[in-house]
Amino acid sequence: MERVIGIGGVFFKSTDADKLRQWYQSNLGIDVDPSYGGAMFDDTAWSIFPSTNHYFDPSTKPYMINYRVRDLEAMLDQLRRAGATIDPKIDDTDYGRFGWAMDPEGNRIELWEPKR
Repeated sequence: MERVIGIGGVFFKSTDADKLRQWYQSNLGIDVDPSYGGAMFDDTAWSIFPSTNHYFDPSTKPYMINYRVRDLEAMLDQLRRAGATIDPKIDDTDYGRFGWAMDPEGNRIELWEPKR
């Protein structure tokens, strides 16, 4: 059985993303990188998206969690066999491979197989 090996990121939406990023920077000391509106904590990304952003689609939820996995293809196959809706797109990037699925309550989850 494939298992999640860590949290790769926490992403959420805001009706005023710039203002909320500034609040987190001023009040929690999060060093927000303006190039993508987020921050890194060790190997975990944190980012605020504008509420109009469609990256979480087809979920209507205002958040998405990225889970690190060892074998993206095996995890997607396992979820497919369990009846989950799988996004057919897989992104190969400099950071690794990314895939997406929907849980039974309509939450979009992002799966990340880091480069080895």
